[in-house]
Amino acid sequence: MHDYYPILLGGAIIGVISIVLIIAYASIKDKKQAIGFDRHMKDGEIVRRLLRYAKPYAGSFIFVGFIVLVGIAYDIASPMIIGRITELIKGEFELPPLFRLVAIYASILIVSMICTYVQAVTLQRVGQKIISGMREDLFTHIESLSHEQMNSIPVGKLVTRTTNDTNAISLMFTTLLVNLVKNMFVIVGVLAAMLALNYELTLMVLCFVPFVVLFTVIFRKFARRAYRKVKDRTTDINTYLSENLSGIKITQIFNREGEKLRDFSEKSRGLGKAKREQITVFGIFRPLVYMLYISSVLALFYLGGKGYLDGTSFLGQTLKASTIVSFYMYINKFFRPIQELAEQFNWLQSAFASAEKVFTIMDIEPALTDAPDAIELDTVRGEIEFRDVWFSYIPDEWVLKGVSFHVMPDQTVAFVGATGSGKATILSLICRNYEFQKGEILIDGIDIRKIKAQSLRKHFGQMLQDVFLFSGTIRSNILLDKDGVSDEEVMEACRYVNADHFIDRLENGLDEIVRERGNNFSAGQRQLLSFARTLIHRPEVMILDEATANIDTETEVLIQDSLEKMMNIGTMLIVAHRLSTIQHADNIIVLSKGEIVEQGSHHELLAKRGKYYALYTLQFEKEKEKEKQQLSRAKN
Repeated sequence: MHDYYPILLGGAIIGVISIVLIIAYASIKDKKQAIGFDRHMKDGEIVRRLLRYAKPYAGSFIFVGFIVLVGIAYDIASPMIIGRITELIKGEFELPPLFRLVAIYASILIVSMICTYVQAVTLQRVGQKIISGMREDLFTHIESLSHEQMNSIPVGKLVTRTTNDTNAISLMFTTLLVNLVKNMFVIVGVLAAMLALNYELTLMVLCFVPFVVLFTVIFRKFARRAYRKVKDRTTDINTYLSENLSGIKITQIFNREGEKLRDFSEKSRGLGKAKREQITVFGIFRPLVYMLYISSVLALFYLGGKGYLDGTSFLGQTLKASTIVSFYMYINKFFRPIQELAEQFNWLQSAFASAEKVFTIMDIEPALTDAPDAIELDTVRGEIEFRDVWFSYIPDEWVLKGVSFHVMPDQTVAFVGATGSGKATILSLICRNYEFQKGEILIDGIDIRKIKAQSLRKHFGQMLQDVFLFSGTIRSNILLDKDGVSDEEVMEACRYVNADHFIDRLENGLDEIVRERGNNFSAGQRQLLSFARTLIHRPEVMILDEATANIDTETEVLIQDSLEKMMNIGTMLIVAHRLSTIQHADNIIVLSKGEIVEQGSHHELLAKRGKYYALYTLQFEKEKEKEKQQLSRAKN
C-alpha cells in the first residue's frame, strides 16, 4: 500500500484545490449583481444569432472541417510511430525500417502543415466576410434609429460596438470555433488511441478529467465577469475620448486640461484594474490545468516505470518501454488541447461579451417606424398643415401645446420666439425626426404618419445652424454620394447661393480638402456649402434653422441674398432670431411657451404692437446701440 502513497498525496493536493475553488464559486454565486456579473442573453441565444451570419458560408466550414480531420492525423499517429521507433532501437536495429518510419512521420507532418495553412486562409476569408456583413447590419440599424434615440446613446459607445466588439467576434469565426472543434477531435482521437494501446493507463489518465471539467466550469464564471468588466471599461474610455476630443477647444479655453486628465486617468485605472482581474483569472486557470497534466505524467512515470522496471504488469497488461513513450506523448497531446482551452475560453468569453453588446444595439427597436400601409410620395406641392399638435420630449412636459397653422405651397413662413418656445421642434416634427403625441401633421393633405419616412425626407432640404461637414472634399460634401451630377451643375448651385465667392479663390476648387467637421472653413462658408448641398438635391420644401446666427456681416449679406433667391424655389420654413432676415416672409408665426400667440406678415404684426412688435423693437434698439459702439471705436 505504501507504494501508492505518492499518488495518494498528489490526489489529496488536487482535492484540496478543488474544495477551495468550489467554496470560491459558491461565495460569488449569490452576489452576481454586486460584482457586476449580469448577463442579459444566454449563450445559446448568442450562438444561435451568430450562426445566422455563418449559415451562408456553411460549405466553407464543412470544407474546413474535412481539412481539420485530415490534419489531426499527425496528432494521432505520431506517438505510435515514435513508440515503434523506440521498439526498433531497443531490438535488433536496422536502418531501412527506421527510414520507412521517419518517411511516414515526415509525410504526415507535411500533410498536417498544408492542412493548417489551407484552414487558416479559408477561415480568414470567410470570417472577414461574416464580420463585414455584421458591421453593415449594425451600421444600417444605427441609421434607422430616431434622433431621440441617437441623443440617448453616446457616440463612443456606438463606435466601440461597430469596431472593437466586431473585431472580437471576428476571432471566434477565424480561429476559435475551428480550433475548438479540432481540439475536440484531437481529444477523442487521442483517447481512442490510448485505449487501444493500453486501457489501464488510459483509465488512470481519465481520473484527472473530472477535475479539468470542474476547474473549467468554475473559472467560466470568473472569466465571464472579468471580460464584461474589460468591455465596459473600454466602452467608457472610448465614449470619454469621443466626447472630450471633440470638445477639446473648450477644455483649452477654460484651462481645464488638468481636470480632464484626472478624469481620464481614473477611467484608465478602472480599465487597468479590469485587465488585471482578467489576467489573474487566466493566470490561475491555465497553471491549474498544467498541474493536472504534470500530475498525470508523474503518475504515468511512477506506475509505468515501476511496473516496467519490476517486470510486472499493470492491472493485467504488460508495460513496455514503447508503451510508456507513446503514452507520454499521448498525454501531452491529450492535455495540450485542454490547456489551450484556457486561452480559447478567454477568446470565447470576449466574443460572447462583444456579441451581446452588439446584439443589444441591434435589439433597440426604432422609435419611428413606417406604418404597414405607408405610401411613397413621388412629388410634393409643399402644403403643410398642423392640426392641434402636442409634443413633449419628457412625458407631461409639453413643448408644443395645441399648435395649429397652415402653410400654402411656395409660401415662406418664419417662426420666431424666445429660446425654448418650440420653433426648432416644429421643424423636426415635420420631417418625422421625432414622433408627436397628439394631433395631425399633413403634407399635401396626407398625414405624415402614413408616408414612408425616407420618402418624406427626400422632399425636404434641411439647413441647420450647426452645419456638419464630413471629411473629404467640397464636392463630396455637396453631393453626399448623389449620382449623375456634373461638376458644372455643382458649380451652378454654388453660384446660385454665392458659395462660388470663396470656392473660386481656393487652389483646388471643388476638390479642396475638407477636414473633420469642416474646421478649415468659417461658419459662414460652411453655411453657404449647406445651401448648395440642399439645392443640388432639389427639395420641394426647404427648412432653415438660424442660418445667420454667429455670421459676420459680410457673409450675412451673401447669405441674405442666397435666401431671397431660394425663397422662389418652393416652400420655405425659417427659424430666425434676427428678425431683420424674415421681413419678406409671407407669414410670421410667433411662439411663446409652446403656443402660437401671433401670426401674420411683418407689417401686420408691427401694426398689432404685440409680442412680435416688442421683440422687433428690442432687437432694433440693440443693433442701433451696437452700431454706435462700433462707430465710436472706429473714431478712437
